[in-house]
Amino acid sequence: MSKYKSQGMKNTFKNARKGFRLTLKSERNVRIHLVVGSIVLILATILGFDVVKFCLLLFAISLVIVSEMFNTAIEFTLDSYYHNKFNKMVGMAKDISAGAVMLSTIISIVIGCLLFGQAIIEIIAKGGLL
Repeated sequence: MSKYKSQGMKNTFKNARKGFRLTLKSERNVRIHLVVGSIVLILATILGFDVVKFCLLLFAISLVIVSEMFNTAIEFTLDSYYHNKFNKMVGMAKDISAGAVMLSTIISIVIGCLLFGQAIIEIIAKGGLL
């Protein structure tokens, strides 16, 4: 039994939206990832990606954004706990979480290159690009 009162489904979603808005307001990189992800999804629609390829793109985009959100949560938590004072272990934890974001971004770029590369090669092979 929890010592906290159950907040109900409505408040759960309200808090989740609040967290997402906070991330959008405080993190420029998340805004950049959302814009780039939107452009990628529009291009995928124009190129006629099938459902599986579209789902792979959605997964890759969400992987980066979720990684960025976890990174932000870790940074806020550590800054709050240590009152923004320098601590070598805090720096290491922040570097590790930033590294996770970088890795997820690289993997997502590779997925995008594989999917879009194949589509662009098919268009060139058909003679539709030039």
